[in-house]
Amino acid sequence: MSIGDIAGLIAAIAFAVLAGFLIYPLIRLGKLFDQIALTVKESGDHAIPVLDEGVTTVRQVNKSLDDVNRISSAASTTADNLGALTDLYGSFLGRPIIKIAAAGYAFKTTARSFFKGAKASDRKATHASSSSMKHTIR
Repeated sequence: MSIGDIAGLIAAIAFAVLAGFLIYPLIRLGKLFDQIALTVKESGDHAIPVLDEGVTTVRQVNKSLDDVNRISSAASTTADNLGALTDLYGSFLGRPIIKIAAAGYAFKTTARSFFKGAKASDRKATHASSSSMKHTIR
């Protein structure tokens, strides 16, 4: 064995020791990658049912919103019909009632002024007869 062979043997042993030290971190890194792959797979397995449940929830919310839209549409139609009915009442019954009320007020005012006029003439007649009596008594 020559000196070159011994140097080559030492270099080969050093390389083997260095490779041995590097293999351990590489094995650990491989286990870490396996664990990451398992975690991603489990996350995917759990995410799919969650997404399905989310889709189901969104469908139910959309169905509820459709029901609310139908209800609000019916309420709007009812309000429109009620407005039309109120207008009809106002035009059909309101004007005659206003005319009757105006006629009643006119009748009441006329009757009041008529009776006031009758009372005033009664007072004048009473006042005139009492003053003529006063003059006769003296």
